[in-house]
Amino acid sequence: MRKNRIFILFCLILSVRVVAQNSSSGGTALKVNTITEKGAWCWFADPRAIHYKNAKGTINSTYIGYIDTDGNIKGTQINHLTNTSSEVLIRSYFQPDDHNNPTLLVLPDERVMVFYSRHTDEPCFYYRISSKKGDITTLGKEFKLETSHNTTYPSPFILSDDPDHIYLCWRGINWHPTIARLSVPDAEGNIKFNWGPFQMVRSKKGQGAGIRPYAKYVSNGKDKIYMAYTTTHPDNQSQNYIYFNYIDINTKELTDIQGTKLAVIGDGALHDVDATSAYKSSYPYAVVDETPARNWLWEVAADKGGKPVIATVSISEDKKSHDYYYVRWTGTGWQKTFLANAGGHFHQTPNIENCYSAGLAIDKRNSQVIYGSVPVAGKHGLVYELKKYTVGLDGTLGAVEQLTFDSPKNNVRPFMIDNENSDKSLVWMYGDYYDWIVSSTRPLGYPTGLRTSMTIPANRIDLKKGLFSQKTNWMMSSEKKQKVSVPKSDSFTIVLTLSLDSANYYGQILKFAGLSYQIPEDERPKPYLKAGERVYSSTNVLGNSDGWRKKPRGTGGQWYPPEKFNKFNLVISHEGKNLKTYINGLVDQFVEIAGLVISEVEIGGFKGTADHLKIYRRALSQDEIKALVNSNGN
Repeated sequence: MRKNRIFILFCLILSVRVVAQNSSSGGTALKVNTITEKGAWCWFADPRAIHYKNAKGTINSTYIGYIDTDGNIKGTQINHLTNTSSEVLIRSYFQPDDHNNPTLLVLPDERVMVFYSRHTDEPCFYYRISSKKGDITTLGKEFKLETSHNTTYPSPFILSDDPDHIYLCWRGINWHPTIARLSVPDAEGNIKFNWGPFQMVRSKKGQGAGIRPYAKYVSNGKDKIYMAYTTTHPDNQSQNYIYFNYIDINTKELTDIQGTKLAVIGDGALHDVDATSAYKSSYPYAVVDETPARNWLWEVAADKGGKPVIATVSISEDKKSHDYYYVRWTGTGWQKTFLANAGGHFHQTPNIENCYSAGLAIDKRNSQVIYGSVPVAGKHGLVYELKKYTVGLDGTLGAVEQLTFDSPKNNVRPFMIDNENSDKSLVWMYGDYYDWIVSSTRPLGYPTGLRTSMTIPANRIDLKKGLFSQKTNWMMSSEKKQKVSVPKSDSFTIVLTLSLDSANYYGQILKFAGLSYQIPEDERPKPYLKAGERVYSSTNVLGNSDGWRKKPRGTGGQWYPPEKFNKFNLVISHEGKNLKTYINGLVDQFVEIAGLVISEVEIGGFKGTADHLKIYRRALSQDEIKALVNSNGN
């Protein structure tokens, strides 16, 4: 009976990962795979997903970052060399707001760096760095990078003219585009500002409350960072200009597309922008679009010749009609091509965020191809589906191809990963959407998942292989301990489902191989491993941010108390020198310790229950760990 249940569970996992979509109109549909059932992102913090393949052939992986409605910042790593997939808990118990999705950067030494911040209400960034090259399952401790102003939308770059620094762009000083140069992290992960932060431009309308430019960035990889931006939020101004400038990292000059200097960043004199004919007359090459509409933008990219292309949306005065456009610099002017009408706002909540279009993405390897989310009538009614648009060099809209069909729910906010295999590099959000933040007003928030055209590995699950011992349902106390002897092994996995007494949410959980796993007595308990006097603490609280569901909507800087887990699944695995802990199926901690050999597991030192203990004489794959978590009811 148990074997049958595990087999059924494995089939369910495969059915979640692969979603077959058939065209009812004779078109060719994408093969759609599910990255996660719980994840979302905004579209102003990038890159939210990257691919990295090194020349040595030792790394070939894709990394995708997102946040869920429980406040978990997470990342999926697809290792194309080993054909494995891993999901990492980057940070638990964060502000549950889709603006807080992480952004990713591969460092010169091939470690992977993850940036994240709260939405406008905290003067800092957070970051973590992988301990091993190209492997986010080995993330080290969390660092905090303090600023003098609130932060949102980190966008990091390393350019070949200055490979020893990170250039970080974000919405910061006075709610405006901001830039700073950071030192590349040292071996311990420390960084510091060594130029900036500096505000880059100033909107003349920026003196009013709530007026702020929105910017998208991309680099040419060498010496320039391209920046497309608006006068303000389209809600705030019915004629909202779109501008384009670039920053030369060698001269620190802000210029227009023709290279005319507008300002020197950091010298105190800001370039003022405004949505007026007078500004357009004075700076004709800085203005991309002055159409009298609530313009917004989705992405800026560069074509093979280095010329910028921009995906934009033009929103009507009443905000009920959204038109997608593709804008390209021809060398002499901005060429604008209409792509499609995108209906109105895509989400289910009326009268808020009516400028939220369903989204556009530019193909990073072929800038003449754009992916858009538009409403299509299907067997489930009017649902947002994905389409592919191709634009000629003369600005003529060519082929339009529908990619998803008869979806039960919306496909929105697409993003193209920069990868040589463009056909399998599209990722997007799928599902319902009610608000960008979880609150008592709309407690469901953004309950979407993430889907992709990439193949997601699904490894064979064999939960009997290497299983040595299993026990169930122990009542525990601080004095009571249970010991299980096992044959000596330097590769092992310990699986345990725990429920801690809410008034005594602390204690030693288990001991094994000379280590102990403990939970401190703390309002925000972060578990830790102890080896002698050495303590390895988790970044993550044993709880979530569901407390926000009971609080007013807003970004006021609060950290509400975490909702501690009533029950959670703990897995500890070891192979070689690598020890990993998993909380509810997600990678939590990575510790490198040599010489570990298991011969006995001692459970106890806490008040609560321990259930579903399993000990394996091998390191389980994460697919197997997730299968166990699901079978145990977590």
